[in-house]
Amino acid sequence: MYGDDLRKALSSKILPEVKQNGQTKLAAVLVVIYGSEPTIIMTERPKTMNLHAGEISFPGGTWKQNDGDLLTTALRETKEEIDLNISSQQIIGQLRPVTTLNSGFTITPFVAIASDIPKLVPNSEIEEILHIPMFPLFKTIEDDKDSLHKSIQEMYTFRYEDKIIWGASARILKQMMLLLSKMN
Repeated sequence: MYGDDLRKALSSKILPEVKQNGQTKLAAVLVVIYGSEPTIIMTERPKTMNLHAGEISFPGGTWKQNDGDLLTTALRETKEEIDLNISSQQIIGQLRPVTTLNSGFTITPFVAIASDIPKLVPNSEIEEILHIPMFPLFKTIEDDKDSLHKSIQEMYTFRYEDKIIWGASARILKQMMLLLSKMN
């Protein structure tokens, strides 16, 4: 499934407005899918970072007042972190917000489809840029039955080479899996 089916499954209304709940900080990420075999861009954070050190995540970051809305945050942070310009016309939808359990962020994921990707350049917040084939990644899902946070949220892990994707990023991937499974 790719092209029109993928676009159809992941398309949704885009509602990027900022809604502060006073309990969490706001952030936005960009799920960029490209290539003839659907590939997702993810990043690995340096182990020296204060927050989310060494974690695999989507490009994105913290909402700033002058961003206006969360989509602007996702686009700005993606440009800053990996030097990728995505236009708002390439955004096809957004997924349900997910909350981090350790750092107190509510993250709004936006989905973009790009026909091709230029050479990406990581900034100091990014250790490595990962180009991960989407469907093989989905096959690695594991339900983390032993999670301490099981009573709070569903926990999953995915594997890519020697890397484990967990937490908010894994919950975003799970949402995508569910939307795509409804197409079959």
